[in-house]
Amino acid sequence: MVLRRLSVASSAMPDSNSNDEMTKGALMPTQPSTREAIDTQSTSVTPEPIMRLASGFMAAKHLFAASELGLFEVLADSPTTVDGLAARTGLTRRAARISADAMVALGLLDRTGDTYRNSDTAAAFLSGRGPVDLRPFLKFWDKISYPSWSELSTALAKGPSTEIFELDDQLQEVASAGIEAILAGPAAALPKTFDFSGQRRLLDVGGGTGSWSIAVAQAFPHLQATVFELPTTADIARKRIAASDVASRLNVVVGDAMNGTLPSGYDVLLLANVIHYWSPDENRALLQRVRQATDKGASLLLADFWTDPTHTKPVQAALMAGEFAVHLRNGDVYSVEELSGWLDDTGWRFIRHTPLAGPQSLVVAEAA
Repeated sequence: MVLRRLSVASSAMPDSNSNDEMTKGALMPTQPSTREAIDTQSTSVTPEPIMRLASGFMAAKHLFAASELGLFEVLADSPTTVDGLAARTGLTRRAARISADAMVALGLLDRTGDTYRNSDTAAAFLSGRGPVDLRPFLKFWDKISYPSWSELSTALAKGPSTEIFELDDQLQEVASAGIEAILAGPAAALPKTFDFSGQRRLLDVGGGTGSWSIAVAQAFPHLQATVFELPTTADIARKRIAASDVASRLNVVVGDAMNGTLPSGYDVLLLANVIHYWSPDENRALLQRVRQATDKGASLLLADFWTDPTHTKPVQAALMAGEFAVHLRNGDVYSVEELSGWLDDTGWRFIRHTPLAGPQSLVVAEAA
């Protein structure tokens, strides 16, 4: 699969309880006049949360542009002035200042006098020198997701005009690299969250670039893993695995998890960010197909943006439903309770639900 994948602080939203009280008060005959009520409301309720949310696209596009223009990369070696930034990036002085000052305002660059430097966060994740490089993720959201989000209302009303499966090979590589980057944290957390010492063979269904299998294989030297993927993504996975230090224990098998038979003989199966591609009925069919390929007692690991029963927490998971809606005809986020019901219906026994990293969490099940 290709889509594995925004965060708005909950404090930015108006207080619904406060709004309810104002509504009730407006109906009471002993309340102040309409004019007085409006004046009172104007001192306690402002449009600031709306303005903050509505301008969020400006912050995102400033960030995407700064990354694409190499602002964080050129500051990796040493701080510099706006003239230095212009010289290092090839931008005009005006353009370099606009981008750099926006990053200072957003907390990604620090400025002392006329000198700019990367913040600790930018140095770690955006300079290309830190433990995780999120620049491919920013490129993915800028070049693929952002244009799709401009049609969110249409996608919600009528469905997306195109699906992410239909990307050309070049954009598919951009998407795969971006998805791997943003999910590096959850992938690294998986072998620390689930003990694979009792398993021998892992089938990574819809395993993308193979990054999750690589992380597990690096932590458990006895384990062998197979990435089961569609042809285009399988080619990307082969390259990624070949460049890793566990290539001898990993292989790639081409296939479609939604059609046909899955490889058998595995005692642990991973569905990492696969369920959010499909409708409930399609997910039941997928889980049934996976169960048919396994023996009793096999473990099933499902990593995704699992939500609470209301689909509103974690906040990022609720927002990711829009990401899936603009890319997938049936894409959605699902609650742990919904998944548990599907598992019961398809021959699996729910074992536990545990956090991974950020808004991603893990459901563990066992073949009944």
